[in-house]
Amino acid sequence: MSDLLAQAAPPQAAPLPAPGALPDVTLDEVLAEIRSRRSEFEAKAHVPRDMVAKLKAIGAYRGIVPARLGGDALPPQDYLKLIEKLAAADASTGWVASFGISCTYLAALTPAVFDQIYSNDPNTTFAGAMFPPQIAVPEGDGLRVSGRWPWCSGSMGADVIAVGIKIEGEKTPLPRAAVFPAAEVTIDQTWDTIGLRGTGSHDVVLDGALVDMDWTFIRGGKPQQDDPIYRYPTVALAAHAVAVVALGAAREALDWLKSDAAQKASITGAPNPGARPYVQADLAKAEARLRGARAHFFETIEEAWDQLLTKGEVDPELTLRTRLVSTHAAHDGAEAARMAFALGGSDSMRAGHTLGRCMIDSACAAQHAFMNTGTWTSAGAGMFGQPTPPGFP
Repeated sequence: MSDLLAQAAPPQAAPLPAPGALPDVTLDEVLAEIRSRRSEFEAKAHVPRDMVAKLKAIGAYRGIVPARLGGDALPPQDYLKLIEKLAAADASTGWVASFGISCTYLAALTPAVFDQIYSNDPNTTFAGAMFPPQIAVPEGDGLRVSGRWPWCSGSMGADVIAVGIKIEGEKTPLPRAAVFPAAEVTIDQTWDTIGLRGTGSHDVVLDGALVDMDWTFIRGGKPQQDDPIYRYPTVALAAHAVAVVALGAAREALDWLKSDAAQKASITGAPNPGARPYVQADLAKAEARLRGARAHFFETIEEAWDQLLTKGEVDPELTLRTRLVSTHAAHDGAEAARMAFALGGSDSMRAGHTLGRCMIDSACAAQHAFMNTGTWTSAGAGMFGQPTPPGFP
């Protein structure tokens, strides 16, 4: 460990893991392997570390890390298209990979800590569980942290894990988080769901762990980095990374329907599904719904990125629309996947069927707090100049 890391690390903390050698794989090879193993990921209720290493190899975690720290420094739209492809292969794997956007959260750390994390390994994997925030007790220059936090997606493959904390007397509109090396955190494998099962969103537990104050940050707070990506609206980018999973799952559902289900003969002697007018019409409607939502999604993100590069920031009106497009993409993606499930007929009811899995996974993405039904109201309130919650301008 370098002298700088020794100075920045939490008191008595385990060191950050040294980066391991990454496999030599292509994106197409990884996508094929994900498809062949997704039932394994569901059975284990997490994406195993060997697959996380392959996600690292194709750039899923360094995609928007600055080039000066060994990252790929991609524009957000390019990074999100990578996650969309992974989500089409398996929504849970896309979800876990989407935590590559977390460097935008961690940019609220002190520059020394942030730079050390990513210069140590630009492929650092992050997982976080913010709620309910637990009391952190000041002790010397640090904080003593205990508690249990659910919904820690990607915890089984994480290098660092953040948990939500509150400090007595501190008032912030957004939650504070404390970052620990994953080796210091106990993972209680509680995740048991019918949707996004492979995300490994288990409970994480700490019992009196000590963290230096420099290793805490306000989630969604002002970044301490000046790279353009860190001036993109933080919560909006996090919402994009969730919504694009719904788009990917819906694309898988429609493609499967066209290439497989629609070519099968009916056991009742009815016309091939692809020859039935109602199937043709509803497939066209689902395709138009998905393509419209996707076009709105990426067009708005590209507009925001261009404005940021030319003007130095994203204005409030466009920031509001960056939140709205995630809600739109997630809900229309989920509806397109539902329509595909209905068109699949009785076979789609079978356990493990592609259409059932895509329908449920995309619906779960649309229920995330960043784009649940209440976010339509928040976007509309902003359009009328009425008060909005944190994360909306």
